[in-house]
Amino acid sequence: MPDNLNNILEKGKKLPVVEEFYSIQGEGLHTGTPAYFIRIGGCDVGCNWCDAKFTWNANTFPPINVDDIIKNIIECNAKVVVVTGGEPSLYNLDYFTQKAKENNIQTFIETSGIKKLTGKWDWICLSPKVQSPPYKDIYKVADELKIIVQDESHFIWAEENAKKVNPDCHLFLQPEWSQTQIILPKIVDYVKNDPKWKISLQSHKYMKIP
Repeated sequence: MPDNLNNILEKGKKLPVVEEFYSIQGEGLHTGTPAYFIRIGGCDVGCNWCDAKFTWNANTFPPINVDDIIKNIIECNAKVVVVTGGEPSLYNLDYFTQKAKENNIQTFIETSGIKKLTGKWDWICLSPKVQSPPYKDIYKVADELKIIVQDESHFIWAEENAKKVNPDCHLFLQPEWSQTQIILPKIVDYVKNDPKWKISLQSHKYMKIP
């Protein structure tokens, strides 16, 4: 990434936005909640099953003004904004959350937690990945732990992470979309045997919405 672009992003007043849209949250505790989604480009995690690999190279997404993003949220009358990626922890989000809160917009983020979070968040969904474990302090502030389960080895990963979050954190197991038919029955059995967990589904895909 060019140095001049790095300087712009470090100030947090522009972000390399892949897409922004008003829709319905399809995953986790807030499933069914209307929300404005901001997908930020750039990711160093590299999940082989990622359904948004097109977001990985931030250089392909020219940064846009945060003030313009906030204006778009207000025009939709959205009360919640969800920042996702890519990996949003790569960027300075202080200015973004400041402007959102000035306009009474709740701030949610979905992150693998590989970097220390910036910004002020009303809800933090931590979705840690085996190949790139989270920054340790993220566990203390996570409101929701969402483990993507591609195969049975991820149940072990789930338990390792569940031990690190605070006692009030909501715990979810979510089938990796391409393996849903195979892995979902195993998740159902797992949750029935250990009800501290709940199941998260990508319900927006079933509803055929973004």
